[in-house]
Amino acid sequence: MTRKKTFETFNMHIVIINGPNLNLLGKREPGIYGSESFEDYFASLQKQYPAVQFSYFQSNVEGEIINFLHEQGFSADGILLNAGAYTHTSVAIRDAIAAIKTPVIEVHISNVYAREEFRHTSLIAPKCVGTICGLGMKGYALGVEYFIRG
Repeated sequence: MTRKKTFETFNMHIVIINGPNLNLLGKREPGIYGSESFEDYFASLQKQYPAVQFSYFQSNVEGEIINFLHEQGFSADGILLNAGAYTHTSVAIRDAIAAIKTPVIEVHISNVYAREEFRHTSLIAPKCVGTICGLGMKGYALGVEYFIRG
């Protein structure tokens, strides 16, 4: 008899990486990004998924994001990446995603397709298993659900 993996019995490591300006969540453009800090949201995410080991990293520096992808990309079970503006400009982050084994989901709090046209192109999306955008911070939880339940 095959036992189905369930949330209660499945322990995994999921990494969340946030890029430039996302350290200002809760303060920055609340009409677009909401009024909750990521630290507060992260604490609630950890409570919601107690069987998941989370790691969180935020940087405004492209090279630091790449280094963290390299560090985590061969051992974590999944990576949720909100590359911020680097989504639209960074060939280097795209190449880092392509170089690692861990699957990556691109996450955006706002609906990038309802914003300026330059935000409509993602350089990283083709190297990710999927993209979640426009659902606020709930997009991170949806990514967690994907990694848990497939």
